[in-house]
Amino acid sequence: MQPDTIRLATCSAFGLTDAGRTRRENQDRFLIDTASNLVAVADGMGGHAFGARASATALDCIAARLATDAMPCGHAGATFTDDPDATVHDASACAMRAAADALDHANATLHAMNLRERLAHRSMGTTLTGIWQPTGSARLISFHVGDSRLYRYRDDALTQLSRDQTLYQQALERGAIEHLPPRNVLLQALGPLPSIAPVVEAHAWLPGDRYLLCSDGLHGEVAHREIEAVLSVMTPHGIGDACRRLVALALDAGGKDNITAVIACFDDV
Repeated sequence: MQPDTIRLATCSAFGLTDAGRTRRENQDRFLIDTASNLVAVADGMGGHAFGARASATALDCIAARLATDAMPCGHAGATFTDDPDATVHDASACAMRAAADALDHANATLHAMNLRERLAHRSMGTTLTGIWQPTGSARLISFHVGDSRLYRYRDDALTQLSRDQTLYQQALERGAIEHLPPRNVLLQALGPLPSIAPVVEAHAWLPGDRYLLCSDGLHGEVAHREIEAVLSVMTPHGIGDACRRLVALALDAGGKDNITAVIACFDDV
């Protein structure tokens, strides 16, 4: 846990994680990295020790890769219009490709560990959701694998930007109303399989935006309207208090899983 608000290029961020009321160990991890302007949350799985190792390893891999890609494609304004065979035409696309490559690297690292240590029957893995602002970029890159979530509070409304990659969400989208699968059955995670299909997007951030990254221990226990209410009264100097309030709400609701909340508040000016 990082006890202080961390200053990044154009925002301030704070994170808090808690084992909850029923789990012995905390397999959630979060990262606020000043070297790469990266904020991310990972929810590990695989039983005692394996889940925590998976989430920590994935975050380390992502941070290391994105720190070396702080300005993708060599320059924030690169267009490559002189190359008729180029598939990358702007800096946002370059940054999205760099984020996807970092996720592929993290997945390959975890999958190799599973194979090397013969964890086929108890493969470790992790969700991973993050936001990254490359140096000199006017856009924010989000990336997502699994069911940890990304929200944005803007114009007095909370919007969920990520989509849960779960059987439950898939069933809802197909119109199922009965015999729904458990909420926590993942369709994707880093580690168990040799390849992944992450969701990577570019967003135009605005002054005053508040981004919340959280594990399912929070969003599975606390209603959307309650999360929105906490972010609506948060001040730029009260990011830590808002995180503590969100974790407290999840604990009060039962705390059946590990709980992690990270908030990034973008500058008003």
